Amino acid sequence: MESSNWTEIEFILQGLSEYPKIEKLLFVLCLVMYLVILLGNSTLIILTLLDSHLHMPMYFFLGNLSFLDIWYTSSFIPSMLIHFLSEKKTISFTRCVIQMSVSFTMGSTECVLLAVMAYDRYVAICNPLRYSIIMSKTLCIQMAALSWGLGLLNSLIETVLAIRLPFCGKNIINHFVCEILAFVKLACTDISLNETVIMLGNIIFLFSPLLLICISYIFILSTVLRINSVEGRKKAFSTCSAHMTVVIVFYGTILLMYMKPKSKDSAFNKLIALFYGIVTPMLNPVIYSLRNAEVHRAMRKLMRRHRFWRK
Repeated sequence: MESSNWTEIEFILQGLSEYPKIEKLLFVLCLVMYLVILLGNSTLIILTLLDSHLHMPMYFFLGNLSFLDIWYTSSFIPSMLIHFLSEKKTISFTRCVIQMSVSFTMGSTECVLLAVMAYDRYVAICNPLRYSIIMSKTLCIQMAALSWGLGLLNSLIETVLAIRLPFCGKNIINHFVCEILAFVKLACTDISLNETVIMLGNIIFLFSPLLLICISYIFILSTVLRINSVEGRKKAFSTCSAHMTVVIVFYGTILLMYMKPKSKDSAFNKLIALFYGIVTPMLNPVIYSLRNAEVHRAMRKLMRRHRFWRK
């Protein structure tokens, strides 16, 4: 029976209901990883706000990335943890749509933001004398706002197209969370328009930023190779290494998900999708702070200040 009243519709998030012991293990793993995400990204945001030495474009964008990762993971991990320990794994239509739209906004925004951060590194290395003029505070705010605006617009278009669909049947989502493609496939009507828009959105927000990132790094590489000093080359590469690592992790896991051989084991596919959504936000602050002397210096200063106030 077709249902168009949103308050009457509920979805069942199947997850790994057939493996309750694995779900208990996943609860512990995901809880620990979520706490690491909150701690790591919150620390980076606090450092970029409090330490004047980190009031630079690169750290401004990094603060945006950390804020985004917190919101992205918070849109689905808390409810997922509850479902791991609950026999009733239902979610209302409204909560499902909010979860789906927030996570989609954050994912789209991150793609654009990574391209913006690549442009920042391009200007820093290829045009260092004019870096502070080009990457002005106004431009940085405009570029960050553009990233968030495009991500929100993409999510809004796809969410509006999804919620207008009629739903019927048991509405079982074969996933841990409300994922947009799994959501629209439950509709009891033609979804070709939704699938086309989702595919176009993926092309625009995944591959266009990746193309811009690659172009930026081609110019960066050609500039670095013209530096005569070995120490100068090493220093130039070190300023880009964190961003390159984040891009490789982000796009590498996406390519792994979409290019791996089709598996009949849906549990394996769901686990890969789950850890893609959690591991990347957890690694971002680790990558940016691991070999970053400025972040280490800011961290030590913050710890000294904390000890001083405790006295």
